Amino acid sequence: MIKFTNSYAQLGESFFERILPTPVTAPSLLLWNDTLAEQLELSNSLRGDQQLQAAIFSGNQLPEGSDSMALAYSGHQFGQLNPQLGDGRAHLLGELLDKQGRRFDIQLKGSGRTPYSRQGDGRCALGPALREYIMSEAMYFLGVPTSRCLAVVATGDPVYRESVKPGAVVTRIAASHIRIGTFTWFAIRKDLESLSALLDYAIVRHFPELDNNAENKAIAFLDAVLERQITLMVAWLRVGFIHGVMNTDNTAISGETIDFGPCAMMGSYHPATVYSSIDTQGRYAFGNQPNIAVWNLTRLAECLIPLVNTEEKQAIASLEPVLLSFSERFDQAYFSMMGAKLGIAEITEQDRVLIETLLESMQSHELDYTQTFHQLTHSIKGNSPLPDSCNEWFAQWQARLEPGSQALMQANNPVVIPRNHHIESVLKACEESGSTAPAENILEVLRSPYSEIAATKDYQGAAEDKDASYQTFCGT
Repeated sequence: MIKFTNSYAQLGESFFERILPTPVTAPSLLLWNDTLAEQLELSNSLRGDQQLQAAIFSGNQLPEGSDSMALAYSGHQFGQLNPQLGDGRAHLLGELLDKQGRRFDIQLKGSGRTPYSRQGDGRCALGPALREYIMSEAMYFLGVPTSRCLAVVATGDPVYRESVKPGAVVTRIAASHIRIGTFTWFAIRKDLESLSALLDYAIVRHFPELDNNAENKAIAFLDAVLERQITLMVAWLRVGFIHGVMNTDNTAISGETIDFGPCAMMGSYHPATVYSSIDTQGRYAFGNQPNIAVWNLTRLAECLIPLVNTEEKQAIASLEPVLLSFSERFDQAYFSMMGAKLGIAEITEQDRVLIETLLESMQSHELDYTQTFHQLTHSIKGNSPLPDSCNEWFAQWQARLEPGSQALMQANNPVVIPRNHHIESVLKACEESGSTAPAENILEVLRSPYSEIAATKDYQGAAEDKDASYQTFCGT
């Protein structure tokens, strides 16, 4: 028996719409995350029964104790407020406690229409479902805060996009699905009772170290969320991840990476790198992601104003210092991370110049981000892997290294990432063959991103055109 709890449902029906998943024709289990199932103590209750797993995680058979619902939230999409979003193709089944007592949401994606579907069909094609599974696993093993996937189930039903695609349902596991847009939902409706209840719930669930009875709890909450976002942004920048659609409805309060629609990995280093087909202005470019995090956090702060002080000006005066602290706090965390990538444990002002000089050279020479740091990791006592114009930089860097530098670099510079062309090749092969073997093969490698196994070399190569023509698309 799956031991569901439903704490979010207790907040009240203004937070969601109860709706059952739409049954599918022929559910078939494609991928199952054994280690995650074990962590969530699901292995015994499901007994390795693939037919049962397919029935439950397609939405055809809801387990006892689940409480299926679509969550309400708003969102700023490319800077513009959309007041009526919500889960248009997802159903939250409930929550599970893992072996450490941590609470996780269990959500089906692609499980059918909801009251928030607008014009959508509520379904998901196989490719985007596999992408979320592969990318979220890769991020987890790279050490990036992220939601994960438990299962991918083929539905046996077609999905109509630019062409007919096989359908699938993916099961997402997240610390919660509370977004900045969740706060916006109640703030723009001036529902202060629900907004206050959401704040209390979010503190208890994600920031239990905060005093929920303190007068300044909303300010402390904003500060804690900001710190999580700094940690997340630094982790993304460390491995070259580009989210692609950092709208406020895709920004989780927990500080996890969530929603992997048009995401991609940077090849050749350039802070302006964009792959999302809908990001025509580069709003969510690789190097602009921290700026967008601040913008999103400002939208959260606006929601909290009435919970801080009935006098708006005083509330703003109390919240502004938190937002203004982002720059210095991020700067410190970022250079500490970049220092670690270069084997430098304690960063000085001169080290910052060293880091910036390297990045400028990488940009001008169009050097691959992951490969360059991997090569530097193995050149501490060897020759420079950089162009001759960087010889002076290389000598200065080597002079800065200390015992333990290489171990620090190895822990922060992956030998392999989920490169865009390899992911696309895997998804195409799975769709055309009907087999998940290509996905399972790349997953084996991506689950060991800091060490080389036999198959690592098959996924290390950069795209021949350096992703010059690569585009990603939303999976809706």
